[in-house]
Amino acid sequence: MPAIKFYDHQPIPMEMHKVKIVQQLTLPPADRRLAKMKEAGFNTFQLHNGDIFMDMLTDSGVNAMSDEMLAGMMKPDDAYAGSESFFRMRDKLEEIFGMKYCLPAHQGRACENILAERFVRPGKCVIMNYHFTTAKAHITRLGGHVEELVKFEGLEPVSDLPFKGDIDLDRLEECIQKEGADNVAFMRLESGTNLIGGQPVSVQNFKDACAIARKHGILSVLDASLLQDNLYFIKTRDEERKDMSVRDITMEIADQFDMIYFSGRKFGFARGGAIMVRDEELFHSMEDLVPMFEGFLTYGGMSVREMEAMTVGFDESMEMDVISQGPEFIKYCVDRLDEYGVPVITPGGGLGAHLDASRFVSHIPQEQYPAGALTCAMYLCGGIRGMERGTLSEEREADGSERLASMELVRLALPRRVFTLSQVEYVIDRVKWVYDHRDLIGGLRFVHEPATLRFFTGRLEPVSDWPEKLTAAFKAEFGEDQ
Repeated sequence: MPAIKFYDHQPIPMEMHKVKIVQQLTLPPADRRLAKMKEAGFNTFQLHNGDIFMDMLTDSGVNAMSDEMLAGMMKPDDAYAGSESFFRMRDKLEEIFGMKYCLPAHQGRACENILAERFVRPGKCVIMNYHFTTAKAHITRLGGHVEELVKFEGLEPVSDLPFKGDIDLDRLEECIQKEGADNVAFMRLESGTNLIGGQPVSVQNFKDACAIARKHGILSVLDASLLQDNLYFIKTRDEERKDMSVRDITMEIADQFDMIYFSGRKFGFARGGAIMVRDEELFHSMEDLVPMFEGFLTYGGMSVREMEAMTVGFDESMEMDVISQGPEFIKYCVDRLDEYGVPVITPGGGLGAHLDASRFVSHIPQEQYPAGALTCAMYLCGGIRGMERGTLSEEREADGSERLASMELVRLALPRRVFTLSQVEYVIDRVKWVYDHRDLIGGLRFVHEPATLRFFTGRLEPVSDWPEKLTAAFKAEFGEDQ
């Protein structure tokens, strides 16, 4: 966003777009929210969207499309094989990333499945700055394991470090020596660490990490799903690159990697995904997995309408006015909450504002899922659906014990071009109220626990009657219909 000056007002994030199509929202009253939370098994993924006022679960597949993207959806080529829509998408990706070969897939986790099927075997290691839930699940189901080597500062909730997603280069060398280069399936760097606050990675760290991988003959893979936020932070926090174009920074990053994959639900603002491959032989080693799991090589499980929209979205993701809106809104939200004394992850990263549940509800033990409980409290007291990013999002150890997460976060996602600043102010207000009444919040326990990705479909119950007490306190202050 440009630095627009005000005559008699403090600067605020300024949208560089206007709203042309709207969707009606409703705010269910508190008693109805309590009933719906019980029906959903105290899992915000199980709520019906019609019962939600502010859906801040994710920025995946829920970003607003531009008029140009919608117009692009009117010209698809729906051929099963050889669709021109695919070739337009492939050529745009080559223009942006400089990689000739493209394997389409229906979304990012499908790309992760292909990479895992091709490279992971029992005992193999995948090195990451930090894991993402589905990326890790695909690796572990095939008998591999993940080594997370984010800098220790990346796990500090309060910091002014500009690039908290950087991988620790010394530990990277040590890990390769310990595992043996031949046992490392690949190194995956996430351009914006999803589970620990959407924190960015510096260009220099990308370069240094890939140089180490190259020295040891290890393939380097970039998860570019959150690349647009990462590019914004590089432009605004890296003095050496503040005058570079977004496209030039993107190419500088891409030049370091052997492969790049992404979820188009985030990067490109539509629904799809792809793996970009630099080497032809490497491309051919994976191409049979696309028709096996996704669809033919020129649609990969995607709608051609989505491909056309995404192709326009890629261009928009190279524009600073577009990629700045999310981080600017997030920063505004984080800074306001921090001023109120609410525990949040600083500095504000990508995806959304992240509440630090380990400090917010410090009286709840990790085994009772404090981030999950706080997520439920936000719905009960505001109709706000956030996402738990903590122990609930982990999977149990082989012996059945809990794998306690490094951080207990509640992510309040800010999808691009969706919410207004007044709605952000509403969220800030409700978070502050919940923080001032945090002692009323208790823990959760599972009543139905899937073995894999349990946070999606699991059902829980409160360990006490704390939801009723919290709802009663809210009604006493705001009335019956809020």
